[in-house]
Amino acid sequence: MSDSTWVSTSMPYLAPRAAGQPHAWAAEAAARGGKGGQRIAHAGEVPAPDAVAALLGVTAGEPVVVRRRIIELDNKPCELTDTYYPVSIARGTRLAEKGKIPGGAVTLLAELGHVGVRVREDVTARMPSADEREALRTGADEPVLRLSRVTLDSDDQPIQVDLMVMPAHRQQLRYEIRIG
Repeated sequence: MSDSTWVSTSMPYLAPRAAGQPHAWAAEAAARGGKGGQRIAHAGEVPAPDAVAALLGVTAGEPVVVRRRIIELDNKPCELTDTYYPVSIARGTRLAEKGKIPGGAVTLLAELGHVGVRVREDVTARMPSADEREALRTGADEPVLRLSRVTLDSDDQPIQVDLMVMPAHRQQLRYEIRIG
């Protein structure tokens, strides 16, 4: 499978999975003949960075729960994803632990009573930091895409923020919007 032909859509990652279904990334990669996986580099409470605080509606530096993951395609890193949650939702749950979550975090959020109904995504391009270059195994002259996603519940309250970094030359993002 060629990395340069990968087209990604956000929709499979926004809805809870049915019991027994694999994580959305594993399913998407398998459907395209690849093997999708992830390594959880860190999970737990951290002070909210400014950008995350603004998206979650908390004060900068206030504790939030983060899950830092290295997303892999065929055992090669293809995306860095940091997912943040308010401590009121995630403290004391599997979201704050380093282990994998059956069905994924969105499924666990739904089990905990937090279902996303609206998502806002912003995509920018930039040059990667040295740490990002090393983790993604890219060259110094290869730009990355940064996708920032906030998921809001039916009360328009943020329940999750994802900050993703991926090599621009290996990714195409697709947005399909239903009108009406």
